[in-house]
Amino acid sequence: MIESRAGRDRPDPAPAPGPAVPVAAVAGPEPAGTAAGGPRAARSAARRLARTVTDVLAPANVLLALLLTVGWHGGGRAGIGWALAAACVMVGVPLGVVVAGVRAGRYTDLHVRVRRQRAVPLTVAVASALAVLASLPPLGAPRDLVALVAATAAGLTAGGVVTVWWKVSGHTAVAGAATVILTALYGPGPLPLLLAASVLTGWSRVALADHTRAQTVVGFAIGAGVCLAVYVPLHG
Repeated sequence: MIESRAGRDRPDPAPAPGPAVPVAAVAGPEPAGTAAGGPRAARSAARRLARTVTDVLAPANVLLALLLTVGWHGGGRAGIGWALAAACVMVGVPLGVVVAGVRAGRYTDLHVRVRRQRAVPLTVAVASALAVLASLPPLGAPRDLVALVAATAAGLTAGGVVTVWWKVSGHTAVAGAATVILTALYGPGPLPLLLAASVLTGWSRVALADHTRAQTVVGFAIGAGVCLAVYVPLHG
């Protein structure tokens, strides 16, 4: 039989489709670490958290909170006024020196991460605390607040001496002081939370590579030990 022209011009039928091949089999396995962000994303998130903890629980912030808390506990609204006056000198003056130093390029940042850069800010902080300590008792400030200022001056001095040779953590020193002081004022109830905050603070300093674990532990011991020796016997 002679094939018609229409039959000759008809295209060949398409081959039947084979089994579907998963894209992953062609593209190969997904690189490690890309699923759900991976280790790199986790490290980045941990570093952001550490930076937030370091900034929020900075020594100046914790000291200001301690001054206000102790002032309120020892003298109510009048105590808050005393605490604000003390903070203007004890917190404001050293912080102003550091801010000016950062802007001038003398210090790395507000946390003064380089040990040899800490001598001047620590000296100013000790002098400011001593000036407040000399002024408060004659003016009739609450006894609790005077005890806190005395402990602060002693703690800054102790930490400054150690920092001449070793960069002890100021963050955990203040955390240790806060743990002892607030426990002395309010009993053991807040102690677990205070210890957890101290551990978190120490972790943040190590995670940012600003301190070793030993430096954070020694910092906490200095702050807590000085307050046990100075604040606890003196407070009302």
